[in-house]
This record gives sequence, C-alpha cells and structure tokens, in this order.
Amino acid sequence: MKRYAAIVALVCLLCSLCACTTETSLPSRTGFALDTVVTITLYDVGKADAEDALSAAFDEIERLESLLSVTREESDVWRLNTAEGRAVTVAKETAEVLTLALRYAELSGGALDVTVRPVSQLWDFAAQAVPDTAALQQAAELVGYHNLSVDGQVVTLTQGAVDLGGIAKGYIADRVAAVLKRKGVCSALIDLGGNIVAVGNKAGEPFRIGIKNPLATDSLCAVVEESEMSVVTSGIYERGFDKDGIRYHHLLDPATGMPVQNTLASVTIVCAKSADADALSTACFVMGEERARKLIDSLPDTEALFVRRDGTIKATDGLTYTTP
Repeated sequence: MKRYAAIVALVCLLCSLCACTTETSLPSRTGFALDTVVTITLYDVGKADAEDALSAAFDEIERLESLLSVTREESDVWRLNTAEGRAVTVAKETAEVLTLALRYAELSGGALDVTVRPVSQLWDFAAQAVPDTAALQQAAELVGYHNLSVDGQVVTLTQGAVDLGGIAKGYIADRVAAVLKRKGVCSALIDLGGNIVAVGNKAGEPFRIGIKNPLATDSLCAVVEESEMSVVTSGIYERGFDKDGIRYHHLLDPATGMPVQNTLASVTIVCAKSADADALSTACFVMGEERARKLIDSLPDTEALFVRRDGTIKATDGLTYTTP
C-alpha cells in the first residue's frame, strides 16, 4: 500500500519506550502485511483469549488489504482502476475510505489526493531514478480528486487511478483496534509499520510513543504520552534517495508528481482516529508548515508536530512532548 509512516516501527524500540521490565512475556505477534512489518502487543487482555484476539486482528488486516490494495488483482481498488470510467460497486469499507479521502482532499485543497497513482507509479525509489519530465507532466494531467465520486457503495473514476496508500493503513489500524475491543482487550499497542494506535492505557498510565528523527533515523526526536489515541508520521526518510543534493522522496505534489520540497522533514499527527491522522500527516506535509498549522488549528482534538529540515521542532499549542 503506501508508505512507512514515520513513528518507530521496530519492536525493540517500542519495548524500550512502552514496556515494563516483563514486556517480553506479554502476548504479541509480528507479521508482514500492508508492505510493512506489523506488530500488535496486548497489555491487558481482560477476559479475552489473547491468541484468539491476535488472530482476529491479523485476519482483519488481511481482509481489508484484500479490498484496498492497489496491486492485488480483484481488490476493490484494482477493479476501480481497471473499470475505464464505468461505475463499480465496492465493499462498504472501501466506500468509507474513499469518502473520507475525498473529505480530506477538500479540506486540504487537494494536498491529499488518492488519485495520485498515475504519477506515483512512475517513481521507482529503489532504482534511484527520476522519471522522465514529459512522462510526469502527462501523468499529472490525469490526477484530480474531482474525477472520483462515491454514491453509497457505487464508485466512479472518470480518469486516472486511485492509490489509497495515504489513508488505508490508518483506516485498517482503526478497524484492528475495534476488533481487539470486541474481543475484550482493554489495553494494546498496534503498530502498522509506524501507524501507531494506543488502545486504552498502560496500567493506568499513558503509553510513551517515540517519534523517529527524520534526520537521523536511528534515534528519536520526541516522545509523546498518549492513551486511546493514534500517532502517525509522514517524513522524507521513509522511501527515497539523494541525488545531486536533492532529496527525492515518496511524498509527492499531486499537481506536479514531484517530491514536495519545503522546509519540513516530517509531520506527526496525534488524534483519536488513525485514518484521520494518516490522511492529515500526508496532507500537512504537502501543504507546508504554515498552511498545515492553520488546518490543524481548525480541527477539534487534533495536534501536530513539525520537524524541519534544519532540525528544529514546532508543535501545535495542544501537544505536549519531550525530547530524548
């Protein structure tokens, strides 16, 4: 699906921040899904069966990935992208994600645009190659969220192609949290490749969640303490390469298809829903700090942490953090 959102995803690092000395005995499972490492740790299972809860959570990830993946044949997204403008009936979950994506496209003035696939598929960051300028320009003409419409579970895309990488992991993380709660889990930490969801709290105290330093990725730049919240980061270090003094990364300007070049190295969003945080972390990065801060200030119970390329950190007024 998309990117590796930018909070600490390694189990050992989470253990050092979020765990007590006996954490190695906690029910936990790690697997590979959504093109990334997924780890779910249960801190208080209540009356739940831990293994049943973990299996149900990973089953939900697989089920939703089969609907939302851009590369899996016969997924809802694949069927939409190959429909050549015809209306497609999708699962209610797919319709929910697309509807939310369109909401954030409007709120951000198109900074988040899930129809960005025509340009994103031209980038091969592993090959460290910049796409042909003419090809990018031609592909960018196909991008535009106004080409996408959702009516109930009927979706129409008049041109271009959809990639839900900017929002799908967040949506799936929220659904996984709901599954764990239905199973009776009272406290858990969900890490979908860096999309972090804290279910409840940890023995009456908030979880300590580390935010990776985008300029030195083996270290942290900040730590936030949260309960029953989601923390998602987008940054220039996640996928990209350096060439001729320019950082080419996966956070693309939908209007041009080129990596956004502004003062930001990463944006972290803290709010109740991971789907909202996922969408906003991308949108805010593309918008730039000034416009992004105005957007975040207009949203209830939503905070942001901006890490600039010069290493300085600024947060919205309601966010408290510490530095390691």
